[in-house]
Amino acid sequence: MGAGMARNIAKAGLPLRVWNRSRDKAEALADIATVAGTPAEAVAGADVVVTMLFDADAVDSVVKDIPSDAVWLQMGTIGVDATLRLAEQNGTYVDAPVLGTKQPAENGTLLVLASGPESAKAKAQPVFDAVGQRTVRVSDKPGDATRLKLVLNSWILAIVAGTGQAITFAESLGLDPRLFLDGIAGAASDSPYAQLKGEATIAGDFTPAFTLEGAVKDAGLIAEAMRQVGVDPAVVTAIRSVLARASERGHGGADMSAIYHGFR
Repeated sequence: MGAGMARNIAKAGLPLRVWNRSRDKAEALADIATVAGTPAEAVAGADVVVTMLFDADAVDSVVKDIPSDAVWLQMGTIGVDATLRLAEQNGTYVDAPVLGTKQPAENGTLLVLASGPESAKAKAQPVFDAVGQRTVRVSDKPGDATRLKLVLNSWILAIVAGTGQAITFAESLGLDPRLFLDGIAGAASDSPYAQLKGEATIAGDFTPAFTLEGAVKDAGLIAEAMRQVGVDPAVVTAIRSVLARASERGHGGADMSAIYHGFR
């Protein structure tokens, strides 16, 4: 997703430096950006810094290099606790996770959720406009955007899990699983996302838009946040268990719809 976002930032005419732990992934952007050898080199003198990394540990590994006077847009999904901790370390921290997967990142159609100081969000707006089709300014408090992202992800995971389970169930009953998709088509229970993931699952196409491994991580963050506010995480915990089973069976790098492989 970071690569697609970087291309859209450059397309918007914003000068750009990039760094990635795997140098070859950064080199793929050499036609539109300066490739840095270290995080410190990437962020030196920057007005705005974007981190789009897998989890809190990955962010922690680079946070020491971010200039204190730069607006820092933390756009990955790292959980509430890590978000609040990092915000305390930087006064211009903007909690700005995005909703979407690889294709929306490439198309510049992500949904940006932003919370943090208004002045910092205003300075970051050209970046938000470059990577997203819409920005929701959640509040002026870092943490609220991440909270909303976890709420939205809990719904998305429920759709993906329910679709995979229904397809597996239909197949196990000896039915054509497309009868399930036809049955909900156009009804109040229909969902474009269920149709998209369902068709890909039936076709055996698990090309990653968002990896199953990432979904396991996010499900854990959702369950943790639910427990902290007294909400029973039984549903997302069950979904995480099936996701983890599919990952253990070798599908961690596939699309999260490969949860299908965890139901048998």
